[in-house]
Amino acid sequence: RKEYVDLYVNYVFNESVQKPFQDFMQGFLRGCPARNWKMFLPVELQVVLQGHTTVDWHLLEKNVVYGLYNKSDKTIKDFWNVFHELPEEKKKMFLGFLSGSDRIPGYRLECFRFSIVDPQAKNPDELYPFANTCSLIFCLPR
Repeated sequence: RKEYVDLYVNYVFNESVQKPFQDFMQGFLRGCPARNWKMFLPVELQVVLQGHTTVDWHLLEKNVVYGLYNKSDKTIKDFWNVFHELPEEKKKMFLGFLSGSDRIPGYRLECFRFSIVDPQAKNPDELYPFANTCSLIFCLPR
């Protein structure tokens, strides 16, 4: 029985997927030659492909660029006070709202910047916050 189980597991996890995996690997290596990836350790390659899974939220705050706001404005202070009280899951949801992903891209965390701008609405109470994910701009009404 043990031999049967071993052979069956080998078939399911190795032999049965060998052809589809070879096709995938051939296509992947056509677009991303292996010589370019060999310089990375597995952990580094994972960060390059998937992004950082942990975020220093205070560093993120420090790197923000403000448009039509100052760091000392009440709206900005209130925003960061509320933001830092959120649970980790909600902070990542904000990051997804802002950038389309709940992870920081693979380059250094210190280089990730986004902007908080005032959309200058006539009646800001009637406008919800919105984001431009391509430009990493968060529009926060006063």
